[in-house]
Amino acid sequence: MPRKPLLKKPLLDGMRAVALFEAAKGLLVLGAGLGFLGLLHRDVEELAERLVHFSHLNPASKYPRIFIDAAANVTDTRLLMLAAGAGAYAIVRLAEAYGLWKGKTWAEWLALVGGGLYVPVEIYHIWHRFTWLKVGVLVANLGVVIYMAYALKNRAEKERELADKTARV
Repeated sequence: MPRKPLLKKPLLDGMRAVALFEAAKGLLVLGAGLGFLGLLHRDVEELAERLVHFSHLNPASKYPRIFIDAAANVTDTRLLMLAAGAGAYAIVRLAEAYGLWKGKTWAEWLALVGGGLYVPVEIYHIWHRFTWLKVGVLVANLGVVIYMAYALKNRAEKERELADKTARV
């Protein structure tokens, strides 16, 4: 006998949209982590200078100089740590995406709590330097948090209804 999903179809569609969003974030960060590994045993400062030159930026101006100076301080150990951090983040995001796609409660809680942790940080950044991009990120994140809360509330109601029906039989 096929098992009925606990989530209603529209709710599941929304959950899968969030799953795709989380998977995209995980794959993006995984790509960055692999990029860090690709920089091992290379002269990162020289690469930064070439990138600034290729972009037709003045290497003596403020931001290109900050970028070049930061690249000068990169070590293989730092690159490995950044790659490991990116890998860990990607694993969590991809596991969350899988769980959301399959309609797992643990993934909904992970998305709710994980997204909620970013909200105060995003508000802080908007407060100190307003940009519409930051507002867009905050709105998207709040949308995910609110949707997860809604999904968890509806899941709990559906599970209670199922338990009541089972108890009456």
